[in-house]
Amino acid sequence: MFSQYFGHYLLNRSLLTHEELTKALDIEKSVHVKLGVIAVDKGLLTSAQVEEVHEKQKQVDKRFGEIAVELGYLTVAQVEELISHQKQSHLYLAQALVDLNLMNMEQFSAALHDYKKAYSLSDDQFENIRNGDVETLIDHILIHQDAEIKDKYSAYLSLFAKNMVRFIDNQIYLEVVDEKAIEQGQWVVYQKIAGDAPLFTAFNLPEDVLLHVASVYAEEDITQVDELAKDAVSEFLNLHNGIYLVNMSNWGTELTMSPQQIAPAAHISGDFLPVQVETTKGTFQLLLTTDVQSVTI
Repeated sequence: MFSQYFGHYLLNRSLLTHEELTKALDIEKSVHVKLGVIAVDKGLLTSAQVEEVHEKQKQVDKRFGEIAVELGYLTVAQVEELISHQKQSHLYLAQALVDLNLMNMEQFSAALHDYKKAYSLSDDQFENIRNGDVETLIDHILIHQDAEIKDKYSAYLSLFAKNMVRFIDNQIYLEVVDEKAIEQGQWVVYQKIAGDAPLFTAFNLPEDVLLHVASVYAEEDITQVDELAKDAVSEFLNLHNGIYLVNMSNWGTELTMSPQQIAPAAHISGDFLPVQVETTKGTFQLLLTTDVQSVTI
C-alpha cells in the first residue's frame, strides 16, 4: 500500500503525471508477489496449504504467516525470511521509476525525505508505513480528523484495508473525502451492525468496479451484474464485517449484523464518513456512520 500513497504524493507534487504513476505501479505490481506465492516457489508450502491459510483468513484478522505458523506449516524463522522479500516494496517502485526514466534514485530519495517531513513522521512511523504497517497508515490517513472520528472508525478502516489487500486488490489507495463528494453510485451494497457500537456500512460502486470486486472475490471473470456478481460483492462486505465483529468481541464489545443488501442507483443520505477507495480498476466509496438511525436509502 505504501507505493500507492507515496505515488499519490509524487502526483500531487507534480513530480509525476497520472499516466506515469499508473505505468510505474503496474511494473511494481508485477514484481511484488504475495507471501503464499513466495512460499510455494521456495518449496515451503503446497498450493493446497496456501489455499487453507487463505480460507482461515476469511474467519480471523490474522496475517498469512501467523496462520501458517499456527497450522504448523511454517516456522517463525521461515515466515520472517519470506517477509523480508516483501518489505522493500518501495524500492520496486523506485526501480520502476528509474527504468521508465521518470526519476533517478537521488530524486526518489529526496522525495522520500520530503514526504516524511511533510507529514511530520517520526523515524519509526515512517519505517512502519514503508514496511506495510496498516494501523500506522490508517492513522496517517485520519491525521486531519478529530479524536472522536479516529476512535469510531480507525479499527474498522484498518481491518478494511487489510481485507481489501488480502482478498481483492493489493494496490489500493484510501482517502477520506468531504461529504459533498458522496456520489450516487450505480450500485449500493450495505449492512447494518447493531449493539453497543452500532455502525452502518456501505459500498457505493460504479458498475465496472462492482464487476472487478465480484470477479476477484468469486475467482472467475464476471462481465455483467447478475446474481453471482451481486452475491460476490455482498458476501465480501459480509465477510469483512463478520471478521470485524470477531475482533470487537475479542476486545469486549458484542455486536450483531443484519443481512447484507444491494440496491441499484440508490440515493443514500446520512451523516457519513466517506472514504474514497481507489483500486487498479477504478474507484468506489466506503460510507460509514455510527448514527445508524439517520440513514435513508
